[in-house]
Amino acid sequence: MNTLAARPKSLPHLVPRLIILALAGLFIFYHVTMLIEFARGSEESSSALYNRVQASLRVGIIVSLTLVALGKRFALWTMWLCIGSLIGTHYWAHFGMVEADFTIGRHPLSYLKGLIMPSIVTTAFLYRRA
Repeated sequence: MNTLAARPKSLPHLVPRLIILALAGLFIFYHVTMLIEFARGSEESSSALYNRVQASLRVGIIVSLTLVALGKRFALWTMWLCIGSLIGTHYWAHFGMVEADFTIGRHPLSYLKGLIMPSIVTTAFLYRRA
């Protein structure tokens, strides 16, 4: 009998999984609450197109993070695509013709903080695979 196959996962391999689950769960909760606010009519901007684009990107983030938590590698690409696009829509509102309340008094680089948690999730996912 091979003792390595029968041995449970070690603690160093458990930590990245817990990080992924915790951050993905937090991210999913945040984007679900944002979708609920959108459904209630608490719109982020005056543009209906902008709100629909953001809502669809949030659904994409929720689905991709769920798949990342389940260990699907391709979902990392989808997660980054959706999050990058969501940050792009924030710049669209900040520099474009969309009137949105969240742009008032914000520095343009402040939207990049949305890349911190996906970076940690990606690092933990890739470390878990090693």
